[in-house]
Amino acid sequence: MTRLPSDEEVAELARLYSLAADPTRLKLLLSLLEGEKCVCELSASAGTSVSAASHQLRLLRSGSLVSPRREGRHIFYKLADDHVRAFLELSLEHARE
Repeated sequence: MTRLPSDEEVAELARLYSLAADPTRLKLLLSLLEGEKCVCELSASAGTSVSAASHQLRLLRSGSLVSPRREGRHIFYKLADDHVRAFLELSLEHARE
């Protein structure tokens, strides 16, 4: 039998879901399922400005859902880990059913 989550775990889950609930942030995350991308590629895939994408990516980074890598003037993002990938893939599979 699985134990019920603690209040802290529930709060963390709520934070995770609230970050992923925004359509623009969700588009950015889903785009990263394909692999690492620069901000300009991500903004195009989300249909938003580079500035708006950067703002949303900062929120996702603060929530530990994405991780950045700087290369000169460009910043590239990828999903933070396999847990984030699994969360997105399972959520997408559920939505498609």
